[in-house]
Amino acid sequence: MSTTTTSETVHQRICPLCEACCGLEIRMADGKITSIRGDEKDVFSAGFICPKGVALKDLHEDPDRLRTPLIKRDGRFVEATWDEAFAEIDRRLPPLMAQHGKDAVAVTIGNPSAHKYGLLFYGVRLVKALGTRNIYTASTLDQMPKQLSNGLMFGHWLTMPVPDIERCDFLLILGANPMASNGSLWTVPDFRGKAKVMRARGGKLVVIDPRRTETADIADAHHFIRPGGDAFLLLGMVHTLFDENLVKLGRLAEHVVGVDALQAAVQGFAPETVAARCGIAAATIRDLARTLALTERAAVYGRIGTCVQSFGTLNSWLVDVLNVLTGHLDEPGGAMFAKAAAFAANTAGKSGSGRGIITGRWKSRVSGAPEVYGEFPMNGLAEEIETPGAGQVKALITIASNPVLSAPNGPRLSAALDSLEFMVSMDIYLNETSRHADVILPGVSPLQDTHYDTAFPIFSYRNHARYSRAIEATPEGQMPEWQSMLRLIGVVRGLGADADLTAIDDELINDDVRKQAGAHAEVVLQALAKHRGPERLLDLALRSGPYGDQFGLKPDGLNLDKLLAAPHGIDLGPLQPRIPEVLRTPSGKVELAPAMLLDDVKRAAADLARATDDIVIIGRRHVRSNNSWMHNLPLLAKGPNRCTALVHPSDAARLGLVDGRLARIRGKSGQPIEAEVQVSDEMMPGVISVPHGWGHDLADTRLGVAAVRPGANLNAVLDESLLDPLSGNAVLGGVPVSIAPVA
Repeated sequence: MSTTTTSETVHQRICPLCEACCGLEIRMADGKITSIRGDEKDVFSAGFICPKGVALKDLHEDPDRLRTPLIKRDGRFVEATWDEAFAEIDRRLPPLMAQHGKDAVAVTIGNPSAHKYGLLFYGVRLVKALGTRNIYTASTLDQMPKQLSNGLMFGHWLTMPVPDIERCDFLLILGANPMASNGSLWTVPDFRGKAKVMRARGGKLVVIDPRRTETADIADAHHFIRPGGDAFLLLGMVHTLFDENLVKLGRLAEHVVGVDALQAAVQGFAPETVAARCGIAAATIRDLARTLALTERAAVYGRIGTCVQSFGTLNSWLVDVLNVLTGHLDEPGGAMFAKAAAFAANTAGKSGSGRGIITGRWKSRVSGAPEVYGEFPMNGLAEEIETPGAGQVKALITIASNPVLSAPNGPRLSAALDSLEFMVSMDIYLNETSRHADVILPGVSPLQDTHYDTAFPIFSYRNHARYSRAIEATPEGQMPEWQSMLRLIGVVRGLGADADLTAIDDELINDDVRKQAGAHAEVVLQALAKHRGPERLLDLALRSGPYGDQFGLKPDGLNLDKLLAAPHGIDLGPLQPRIPEVLRTPSGKVELAPAMLLDDVKRAAADLARATDDIVIIGRRHVRSNNSWMHNLPLLAKGPNRCTALVHPSDAARLGLVDGRLARIRGKSGQPIEAEVQVSDEMMPGVISVPHGWGHDLADTRLGVAAVRPGANLNAVLDESLLDPLSGNAVLGGVPVSIAPVA
């Protein structure tokens, strides 16, 4: 919504730059942004804002942000019209697919697509039209272990319990830094404020991390953990609950299966047995388990640090096993399930049971990696391009994705991209990945697009619904991403570069509605007719969702018009217990002991005696950085050098490293990197940390601000062969490296 005072207009807007999804108040005068601040009336974020929200002005005005398509001619990019760009795609992509098959085209999807619902909705439609099995997303660099454990335990990949922080009295955090992220797979703006209130009422916060993070700094206690050792800590805690008769399922007793099998599986993981492997004393492990069990309202939360390791899925499962065994799952103050207003599979269809999930329906051509959630591991993309034979990837479409920086051994992937026969990038920047493309299709500024958070209400700390109007109209000569997607769909279908986009969109929505509404399809389609594109899909989801008006059957229910009339959003209340209706497992129960995970416990047992590496590396995140392109925004880029190698003083002394001087870091594969040393006791001895997303020193990019201080690409020294074998997620932490001073 917009209001006007003299020459100034005031707009409410959801920030699309990270998972916190803060509500903003943006003021404009004469077509220019004059201020951005937190929207104090926003029902979800209540005025909170971080530097990324203010930096929307820099993104909107960034001269490096692409505004017209680019085509590569004789090795150089030249500006092109949209018709020229799609004519080039139509000339080259369909013949390639006809000759080599659908799987000759791969697609990569980056996490910015989760923040633009047009990209998300129509990206799914494009993938379906392509028919390829070669799908790679940022999920296998980040969160696939959690999604897999969700599916195995609760029946759907995105049935995600999150801490009910506003009623919690003991919160145990592993491998997460919500002071920097304001939640990850847990949307919780102003974590600092909520943690402060929790502690003021007597609640306790404990952080487990190989680095004393910003979150650890405000916690009641922090314990270093050996990178890759989380599974052993968690197994030791589960063992303690059984050993000391602390298991109390409470009301979930009739809704849980597998307790006995779980108890048998953890018998060999007493705290005294696992302490050396995880680096945490046995007495501390037992004390953590007791505190969790004996606190009335408590929760365990694990995030990216627990996912990006060899036991990522095992860790993700054990976090929720602890919540179940202590009676804290689905209870106020514990780990609870949000009920999203739209797009949540756990609010659709029959409640209380379902088909569950299946993995491994097909395998990757080269390494035989199993499909998980319809995807292959991003780590395997380079080999699929490099390896000749039937099914070799010959073409690539990247959607808001920069895997050259975000995936392990980016230099290998970069070289592989040069060998493709054709590549299209949908991106707002000419970056380290899109520089390899033959055609680049830019999107519009977030402020020129409407917005609804599709994914994040599914794991928010509180139920809500919010929608943002576009602040500016789409400029002449530019095109919203969803329309670019429709044109690509037309090309892939053989309809040509000038296909009727309205007809394609109508056909797609008609198919969706007929599957969902059956005999009532015509009535539903008529009710949706006032909206087009993603707004029409949103209205359908809202009206048929758990709070929806059901197309007139519940007149007080939600629809898009009601969100349009509520510029600060609609509060849908605190999280409520949802078991058993939230479950979609075939048994209708919480599956506490899936066979896949019990088998992985055996793998952990075999790893108990693993020797300690001399130096291992982990990543880190800063509040001013989420995706690599944010390094091109002046507001976020200013200040001290943040791409440093954090090193404990004892390691610096024995390795000859000097604060402020350069060090060279080498991994098993890939090229070495150089980073400025920052000596700090916030690191665990034997562990160094370099932030992710840097390395802006490659040729032929257009990232002027980022290039001034390019930083070092952490992922260049990581080993792309290291994976969590269950989920296919990359191992990005706890990887052995060497570090030495640069002469």
